[in-house]
Amino acid sequence: MITLVSVFSVVLIASQAKAADNDTFEAVRAADTAIARIGYRLATTNAPLCDSLQPGLGLVLQTPEQYGLGFRADAVRHFHMDGPVGVEAVLPDSPAAAAGIEADDVLTVAGPVQFKVPAPDVPATTQGLIHLSAQIAALPANAPVEIHGRRNGQDYVRTVTPVPACRTRFEMLISDGYTVQSDGEMVQASSRFFQEYPEDQIAALLAHEFAHNILHHRERMEEMGLSFGMLAGFGRNVRYFRETELQADILSVSLLANAGYDPAAIVRFWQTFGPSHASSIFLSRSHPYWKDRVATIEKAIANLGTARPSRPAVLASREKPLDGDWKALLVRAR
Repeated sequence: MITLVSVFSVVLIASQAKAADNDTFEAVRAADTAIARIGYRLATTNAPLCDSLQPGLGLVLQTPEQYGLGFRADAVRHFHMDGPVGVEAVLPDSPAAAAGIEADDVLTVAGPVQFKVPAPDVPATTQGLIHLSAQIAALPANAPVEIHGRRNGQDYVRTVTPVPACRTRFEMLISDGYTVQSDGEMVQASSRFFQEYPEDQIAALLAHEFAHNILHHRERMEEMGLSFGMLAGFGRNVRYFRETELQADILSVSLLANAGYDPAAIVRFWQTFGPSHASSIFLSRSHPYWKDRVATIEKAIANLGTARPSRPAVLASREKPLDGDWKALLVRAR
């Protein structure tokens, strides 16, 4: 996985801003790098479990048009982004780092993909980054990629030999709310979690949403014509949503263990978060009770074994239609 991060925070905040200082830009870089690092670790170590792969380079990329017109020039100047794609960060010990690519480099070509310079007056958007992310993700997962870049006005060519990674991009949303979600292609988490929880518990959150993508839950539910949002807690939707939540809980245990995280971090997260934030009437209709989810997770941890990568039986469910039998997966809390 390339770990391309779409900075929605910049689009939402910068569109109203007139200027920004260096501290603001570095805070954005730090936030994007934090979620990219965890996502890259989860995606590369769990590649054997995924049926859709992409090249794992260890790059966090950005584009000028992500920034509002009010301070786009400031962002370009700060990140030395005098080109179509900027390197916001390079993850330590990654293929990109080994190839000598550095933060604040500018990229123009990756393999057969040529990056285009956007019009200078285009409104703030992340669509360009999402598009180029998809282009690079479509490259062979383990074939060398020739990268054309520029640093301090000097052009260079580097060959990066990626590691296979599960095909998912990880995004940071700057928000005071508690938001974590997936859509089959991305995993997105709000910055508030990063302010209040340790890395292993954030990894647990991301692993749960990542599990939804690996199990193709969104696509399978859309094929069944299920309703999302508030309607998820009504009618026939309920049993299928609860089934997918429990499947993701169970698979997330293996995803964490494979990545070298303590799976018990999931339990610690729910013990802190659950009593205050997981008891709304709508959430309780579409999701099993959080204490029962913890009991289910604890059983999955007990069944882990020592083999790595761990491949739980629930992984095979992605080849079958959802049956809605969530009670067969649930362990009741005592």
